[in-house]
Amino acid sequence: MDRDRPQSWVVRSAVPGFLPSVSAFRFTNSFDVQPLLALRLPGLPWGLGIGDASRGLCGGMIFAVRDLFEAGLAVPPDVEPPRRGSPLYGYLVRRLLASFDLPRGVARYYGLMRAADAYPQPRRGGAWWPGASRPDRRSSASASCGSAADPRGSTADGPGSVPNRPGSAPGRPGSALGRLGVGLRSLADEWPRIRLDLDSGRLAPVGVITVHSADPLQLGLNHQVLAYAYDQVDMAVTLRVYDPNTPLERADDVTMSFDLASAGGAPGRVRISHSIAIGGRPVRAFFHSRYRWADPRPALRAHAAGSH
Repeated sequence: MDRDRPQSWVVRSAVPGFLPSVSAFRFTNSFDVQPLLALRLPGLPWGLGIGDASRGLCGGMIFAVRDLFEAGLAVPPDVEPPRRGSPLYGYLVRRLLASFDLPRGVARYYGLMRAADAYPQPRRGGAWWPGASRPDRRSSASASCGSAADPRGSTADGPGSVPNRPGSAPGRPGSALGRLGVGLRSLADEWPRIRLDLDSGRLAPVGVITVHSADPLQLGLNHQVLAYAYDQVDMAVTLRVYDPNTPLERADDVTMSFDLASAGGAPGRVRISHSIAIGGRPVRAFFHSRYRWADPRPALRAHAAGSH
């Protein structure tokens, strides 16, 4: 009987040498209520506080971990979050601001936070479905539709691609483009970019959308993690991530999982299961964050000098 069963298509990829329990911070993303920055104003004896560290420095932590890993440096041995005013705290805040990719990054979080999980799709022929090339988005076609560097993202149905909607004529000039819910956009546009990083041996910063709201005050409820490995069995993907909120003893067990086949079925909400420590909130969507390396050595030297 087993001989008649089709074999599963399996791929595994991981950044060599990286595990959160070894390569990430010993402390979690738990900071006191305090301003991120104090802006000094002329003529005033005090600074103007900006931000709130108690809402988290997750973006700064994942960027710093990638900085350290790419520099071949060990993380500091601290088991408690650094205090405000310390060199390590200042470094994490600077990397947090870099992770926001202002103004583009914040606008991206807000746009995805406002967007719906699903939209009605056009019924006439020629509708676009995930996995097909978009004629009006050429800049993203190479990342999501089968570039030479990432052939498994091709538009043809196959184990590495997001399937085309049966009966559609994707990519045809003049075709009607359906609006994609945030989950489908994650699978069609962002997952291929994350996978390309991991297949190339690079850690991938990932923005995580956890709320559905037009209230900008809810932006702080979203999150950031660092992807370092994935397993794919047929169309089912399990992404392994470093989550700054998760304690060290469980750090290697944090995952996000989704099924690429769901993008080819009836339009609706994409289910993304996860074990990220975000207070029980769902993962509605995710995206690949833009990253630039910053030298962590000055902050580490100052931190080590202040610890003695």
